[in-house]
Amino acid sequence: MRVIAGEARRLKLVTPEGNDTRPTQDRIKETLFNMLQNDVPGAIFIDVFAGSGGIGIEALSRGAKRAYFIENNIKAIKCINQNLQTTHFEDKATVLKSDVLVGLKNVNEKEAHIIFVDPPYESGLYERTFELLGRLPYVTEYTMLIAECSLDMDLSVFEENGFEIIKEKRYKTNQHVFMKKA
Repeated sequence: MRVIAGEARRLKLVTPEGNDTRPTQDRIKETLFNMLQNDVPGAIFIDVFAGSGGIGIEALSRGAKRAYFIENNIKAIKCINQNLQTTHFEDKATVLKSDVLVGLKNVNEKEAHIIFVDPPYESGLYERTFELLGRLPYVTEYTMLIAECSLDMDLSVFEENGFEIIKEKRYKTNQHVFMKKA
């Protein structure tokens, strides 16, 4: 895995061993950030279920003002911190080692611009995460939320929690769902 573009372009990132995390493939990450290229510079970016931190680090490399990384797995936290050192983005990053619901409550911003959510697909965590996101003050009508999920996921969970789906980008094995507050 590597940083695709921007200030830290081509730097290699480490990922946790084992199957506890599922790093977003470089090809998919590149497609995602091509779609977000005008929104990332200057943004407050939140990487939820951050894994190795590859998505948030890509955002920082492309000009995000600050990135929050929310992760509970200690091996993944070590990778995030190592990747932040490698890319020299420690001063623009806040790593929150906590359960996602606690971590989201500890983001201290007036407004988040982009929130990327990528829980384990069959975990049931989409419901609880988006229910909380719908109530947080920094999630405004201008905040772009992106969920990475399986192709067969029932997307009504997002609408039931007050979000309107703007677009979907489907890949071979998964998809990105872009949404805003309804």
